[in-house]
Amino acid sequence: MTTKPDTSEAARAVAAEDPERTGNAHRRVELSEAEWRRRLSEEEYQVARRHGTERAFTGRYWNHKAKGRYLCVCCGTPLFASATKYDSGSGWPSYWQPIDPANLTLRTDTSWGMVRTEALCAVCDAHLGHVFEDGPPPTGLRYCINSLSLRFEPE
Repeated sequence: MTTKPDTSEAARAVAAEDPERTGNAHRRVELSEAEWRRRLSEEEYQVARRHGTERAFTGRYWNHKAKGRYLCVCCGTPLFASATKYDSGSGWPSYWQPIDPANLTLRTDTSWGMVRTEALCAVCDAHLGHVFEDGPPPTGLRYCINSLSLRFEPE
């Protein structure tokens, strides 16, 4: 399955470097901080590259209901399908399962005096958000993801 090109400048640039890239290709995307700053908006850079977060109920996708896929804002890797998105009441887009678990890297985050599981893009290490064990069946997981780390690709 070949991914359609994403509309973000970063994803277009990655696609131009490798036009045959598929959703399951796990080739690393590594750019300098200066290049990430050039390709992303300031807000996207702060969240995706500096591990920031957007305020609850403010992101472009927290209440988004269209059918399609959510891709990494930095590299265009498919991350979540709209069929797994649900309203968690948290104010951030929430999903109970990724498209492919191999597209995510999970690691322990001890910032802010808490122990959480951070979710990152496995291709470019973009900070996506966090995973909690209070989600719906069948996984019981809540992938709580920043809108600024995502781009939507409609069906």
